[in-house]
Amino acid sequence: MTSRPSRALARAFAAAIPAVLATGAGCTRDLGTLQPAAHPPEADVFIDGFGPGVQFSAFGGSKVDALEIEQDQVFRGTAALKFVVPGPGDPSGGYAGGSFYAVAPRDLTGFDALTFWARASTSAVVNTVGLGNDNSGSSIFTAEVAGLPVSTTWTKYAVPIPLASKLGAETGLFFLAEGSEHSVGYDLWFDDVRFERTGTITNARPSIASASVNGEIGSALSVGGTQVVFDVAGTDRTVLAAPAYFTFASSDPSVAAVDASGGVQLVGAGSATITAQLGSTQASGAVTVNVAMPPDGPPPSPELPASDVISLFSDAYDDVPVDTWSAVWDQADVEDVQVGGASVKKYTNLAYAGIEFTSSPIDASAMTDFHIDLWTSDPSAFRVKLVDFGADGAFGGGDDSEHELTLNTGSTPPIRAGAWNTLDIPLSAFAGLTGRSKMAQLIISGASPTVYLANVYFFKTTPAAPTEPAPTPAHPADDVISLFSDAYENRTVDTWSASWDQADVEDVQIAGDAVKKYANLVFAGIEFTSQPIDAGEMTHFHVDVWTPDPTDPPASIRFKLVDFGADGAFGGGDDVEHEIAVSAESDPPLASAQWVGYDIPLAEFVNLTTRGALAQLILVGDPSTVFLDNVYLHK
Repeated sequence: MTSRPSRALARAFAAAIPAVLATGAGCTRDLGTLQPAAHPPEADVFIDGFGPGVQFSAFGGSKVDALEIEQDQVFRGTAALKFVVPGPGDPSGGYAGGSFYAVAPRDLTGFDALTFWARASTSAVVNTVGLGNDNSGSSIFTAEVAGLPVSTTWTKYAVPIPLASKLGAETGLFFLAEGSEHSVGYDLWFDDVRFERTGTITNARPSIASASVNGEIGSALSVGGTQVVFDVAGTDRTVLAAPAYFTFASSDPSVAAVDASGGVQLVGAGSATITAQLGSTQASGAVTVNVAMPPDGPPPSPELPASDVISLFSDAYDDVPVDTWSAVWDQADVEDVQVGGASVKKYTNLAYAGIEFTSSPIDASAMTDFHIDLWTSDPSAFRVKLVDFGADGAFGGGDDSEHELTLNTGSTPPIRAGAWNTLDIPLSAFAGLTGRSKMAQLIISGASPTVYLANVYFFKTTPAAPTEPAPTPAHPADDVISLFSDAYENRTVDTWSASWDQADVEDVQIAGDAVKKYANLVFAGIEFTSQPIDAGEMTHFHVDVWTPDPTDPPASIRFKLVDFGADGAFGGGDDVEHEIAVSAESDPPLASAQWVGYDIPLAEFVNLTTRGALAQLILVGDPSTVFLDNVYLHK
C-alpha cells in the first residue's frame, strides 16, 4: 500500500460500472457570504451503491480487477461489495486491496467509528482494514485494524476512529488489503459500509512504543508504535493509529524537537524524552533520545605495510575498484565528507547499505582479517556481512557464500557510542564465508541511522615467529658440512654473534626444532675461526630463512662468506670474500611469514677464490628480525 494507481485507473474502473460509481455533490458555497461551507458530514461509503463522490483505487501490486459489485450475496438491500482474493502465485496480483476515497473532503468529526458488515466464502483473517488512506501517498490520518477474523456468516464490525476531531476534511474513507492465507483464493464480501456514532466505543488507551535511541546532531527519527486500544461494546480492539492523531512533546526541545506527525529532529547534544497525548488523554510509553556530537577528529591512521592490505577505502593505501558504496537495492544515503582532514564515508537514513565490487571481485584468500573504523551514535547493534560469489564470480549459481556478524558493546571487538571504533575482525569469525577468492559485496546495517566509516580494508597478520619448522634437509650426511641443523652433526662455531656486530641472537624451539633467532639485526658475525672449514669439495651454500618483517623491494638479506686464505688467519693479504643478496625478486623470492630455502652455488660467490679456510659467515639484513635454520655447505 505504498503507491497509488492514477486517478485515470479509478475513472476507468468507474466507467466500467457507471451505474454503481455515482458521484454526488462536493462542497457548496454560501452565496450570501461567499465563504466556503463546511465539508459535508456524509456517512455513507457503500449502501447498495457508492456513496456521494466515492471512488475506488486499487493498491499497487494488487489484483486490479478484484472488486466486483455483488447483487446476490448481500447482507441486505440490492448490492454488496465483493473482493475476489487471489490465491498464492496468481499472475493477476498478489493480493486484493485498495482505497475507497471521496472526491471532495468529508467532515467525519461527528462519528466514532467506521462500521461494515462482512462475510467470506471460507473462514479467513483479513490482513488489514481501516480508514484515512486515500491511496494518494499523502494520507496522514490512517487508522487500521490488523488481523480481522471473518467467517461465512454476515457479521458487523467497527473500526474505532482514534480521535474524530482530526477528521474535519478527510478523503480516505475505507481501505483493505488481504492476501489469502489458504492454498487457494476465496471471496470476501462487504455491505453497509458507513461511518456511525455508535455510542459503544469507550475507554481509549493510547500508547507509543517505548524506546531508547541514540543519534547525532542533525539526524532525524520518527516515533513509532502509535496505537489505541478501545473498548468496543465490551471487547478490546486495537487500532494502529497514525502519529498525526497524537500530540507530541519533548522534555528538551533544544536537544530533540518533535513535530506534529512524530518526526524528531536532533538539534543539540544531551538527552530528551518524547511523550504523547491523544486529545487530553496521556499516552503510555516514551522515547528517550540520546544525542551526541558528530565526530570532531579523524579516525586513526593505519600503520600496516601496503603489501599486507587490500583496501576498499582509505587515505593510507591505494584502493581497489568499488562499483558503489550504496547499491540501488539498499536503503541508505551516503556522501563523502572530510573529518579532521581525513576522507570518511557518511551514511544517513541507514537501514542497510550494499557496498559492491562485483565488476572486480577481490581475492582475499591470503588475507586473515577485515578492518573498519566506525563512528556510531548507537552501539547496540552494527552488522557487517561479507559475500563471496564463488568460483564463477557471479551472483547465484549455487556457489556463493556469506556471513553476517553483529557487533555491540559486549561483542569482540566491542563498539562504543560517540567515538571512533577500530574494528579488526578475523575472517575466520565469518564462519559461513566458505570462499574468499571472489569477494564481491560488503553489506552494513545497524541500530544507528547515521554512521561514519573509514579505513575499510582486508589485511593479513604476520606472526612474530614461525609456527612450523623449516623443511628437513634430505642431502646425505657425507655430502654436507653443517654449521647449524638438527639433521646433521654440526661443526664447531665460535660465535653466532661476534662482539663487533650489531645484532642480538638467541636459540629458540619451533615445534621441537632448534632455530637461530636474530633480532635488532643490522649485521651479524658468525665465526668459526678457531676451526676454519675446508669447503674445497662443496658446491653449494644452503640456508632456510623466515622473517615476520616486510620484504617489499628494496629489502634484502645478504650472506657474505669469508675465507682466511692459506695462512688460516685474518689479514695477511690472502683473505677473500663475496656477498650474495636475496630479495623478493630472487628465485625463490624472499617473503614474509614463510620459510624460504636457498641453495646458492658457491660459484656465484665469484670473489671467493679460495675455500680451504672458510672462517666467517656474515649476515646482513633489512628485516630486523630473521630466523635461520639448516645452515650448511653441501655437494
